[in-house]
Amino acid sequence: MILLVGQGLAGSLLADALLRRGRTVRVVADARPTSSGAAAGLFNPVTGRKPQLTWLADALFPFLHRFYPDLEARLGARFFHPMPLYRPFGSPEERAFGLALAEQPGLRAFLQPAPDDAAYADAVRNELGGLRTAGAGWVDVPALLAAFRREFQARGIFLEKTFSHASLNIAPWGVEWEGQRYATVVFCEGVYGAENPFFDWLPFNPVKGESLTLRLDGPVPPGIVNRGVWLIPNGAARTARVGATYVWKSSGGAPPDRAPLTWEPTPDGRDFLLQKLDVWLKTPYAVAGQVAGIRPAVQGRRPLLGLHPEFPQLGIFNGLGSKGVSLAPFFAQQFAEFLVDGKELPEAVNINRFFSLYSGRKRV
Repeated sequence: MILLVGQGLAGSLLADALLRRGRTVRVVADARPTSSGAAAGLFNPVTGRKPQLTWLADALFPFLHRFYPDLEARLGARFFHPMPLYRPFGSPEERAFGLALAEQPGLRAFLQPAPDDAAYADAVRNELGGLRTAGAGWVDVPALLAAFRREFQARGIFLEKTFSHASLNIAPWGVEWEGQRYATVVFCEGVYGAENPFFDWLPFNPVKGESLTLRLDGPVPPGIVNRGVWLIPNGAARTARVGATYVWKSSGGAPPDRAPLTWEPTPDGRDFLLQKLDVWLKTPYAVAGQVAGIRPAVQGRRPLLGLHPEFPQLGIFNGLGSKGVSLAPFFAQQFAEFLVDGKELPEAVNINRFFSLYSGRKRV
């Protein structure tokens, strides 16, 4: 049996991948806030202020476009919303740069001059046109996690409980926890992984993000819009989600600079998003809500998968950062194949790339 600690995207999708491979699992999670619970769920194969193909886009995006519809059918829930992403040009120079990008071989499959500029014109300032990104969309992450929890509860494999790392009894044959033996414990704790005494040596670099919910009092864009900030429309409800901010914990200075990141939304976050949004959104709106989350990012921006260098009975699946919706399905499958079949993990995500950090700490 495998114990999974955490029921965010990482824990839920790894549990699903293991169950589909015939493994017995148990999932334990508590009621603390998670980045998955606050996530907008945007997936986008072309990212950055100067658009470039996101890492592994050619593998990740065909995979997720197959995976999520199948998962919806299996869970009997609706949470996958593929839709185009539109990037309006802000200047003639930006337009020339964007059109040149769309001709690059690596981007051509995803990025095209928009044939539907007129469809956005009532809601968006786009006098110079824009680019259309194919393969984008969003996942309703809270709805996905709620569906998984119902499934896990129906199977009798979910336990809502505060987990204590000190309660683990590590033995040569595996791990004992609360009277039950497990071959492996995999920690899928998101940002709380930085507090895990077995894996706190990994280079976590958490980043706070805030987003807004708007009520739209005019034309609703027919797809996602991204210029400085993104807007994900819900035309049926005449609402939209707008985000996101990026705030890292300061490593120097005097308090409060070294204060931990909080889960509370801030006036500064709201003002930043609205200033960016007002540059291009024509539609009148009212702010209906604001949320904050802390993303489980890491230095190097690559996920953390693998087993502990000293205690191989313990594993970790973490570090998905702001791209969890696109990364989690693909790498949950990779990790399940590693745990079940012994298939090697990709070097780019295997935590053995950081084993020197653990060895150095042990010597100290």
